[in-house]
Amino acid sequence: MKKIARLIFLSVLALSAAAMPDAKAQSDYPGKPVHIIIGFASGAAADITARLLGQGLGRILGQQFIVEAKPGAGSTLAAEFVARAAPDGYTLFLASSANMTNEAINPNISVLLAKDFAPIALVNTGAVILVVNPSTGVKTVKELIALAKAKPGQVNYASTGVGAAPHLAGELFAQRAGVQLVHVPYKGSPQAVTDLLSGQTSMMFSPASTVVGQIAAGKLTALASAAAKRPSIAPDVPTMAEAGMPDFDTSIWFGLMAPAGTPRAIVDKLARAVDEAMKARNVQDTMGKTGFDRLAGGPDDFAKYLQSEARKWGEIAKAAGLKK
Repeated sequence: MKKIARLIFLSVLALSAAAMPDAKAQSDYPGKPVHIIIGFASGAAADITARLLGQGLGRILGQQFIVEAKPGAGSTLAAEFVARAAPDGYTLFLASSANMTNEAINPNISVLLAKDFAPIALVNTGAVILVVNPSTGVKTVKELIALAKAKPGQVNYASTGVGAAPHLAGELFAQRAGVQLVHVPYKGSPQAVTDLLSGQTSMMFSPASTVVGQIAAGKLTALASAAAKRPSIAPDVPTMAEAGMPDFDTSIWFGLMAPAGTPRAIVDKLARAVDEAMKARNVQDTMGKTGFDRLAGGPDDFAKYLQSEARKWGEIAKAAGLKK
């Protein structure tokens, strides 16, 4: 009996010792500044989101959170940098829907969100609005479909680049509507919207924040929001489902991630802090003005969300023949 009791004691002691590093990591973290890496230039939506998040996390966790931009390859360069970093919670990545669309069209991509990162928390989501040049005479999604069917291969749409969410949104629309559209890619939203305003292109799935001013001025006509619900920045614009095309959500989103292997205690501590930070009224008000709304979800929710996003974008890319 004494031998059995000793074995039980040693087992409990071993389990306690194994748990100590995680517990210590949670209590001590963060003990120095934390870097949040973004894959887009300063001033972009990713930068605004990261700075809002970093300010909140700094206030809650009592340490500095520094935003660092490493733009290039649709956020892939930033992802590669963080994936190679030490899994200690001091180098984080603000992942986005751009990473998922990159994965959808490039099966040989160097890093995968689901494999090379530990999900921490979903952060926010930004609606994409389907807009047309008023010269088209179109005022509803049904009218746009009718126009495209009447002029197959003659209605073109702008996007922010091949494989970007606005491009795949256009492909999804063409698939669902059974129409032929001509894709015109640009280097970014400003260039795409400029040509849309001039009538060089007819339509675009644009980030809401980029076009709300033009919509209000009557220079562009908003047909629908490609999101699950109406965005706070454009509450009068119906969703695609309300416009007659259900299950059409191509929203932009951001979520915080750490390198794979980061202790779960640190991940959970960050997730709780992200949730608290994004609940703040001033944060939500600022996000709303830039066309974004809070997207809640911890590590497990984020992991499931990634699975659904990979499936959705993969199916769209495959149907459009975009896989490399």
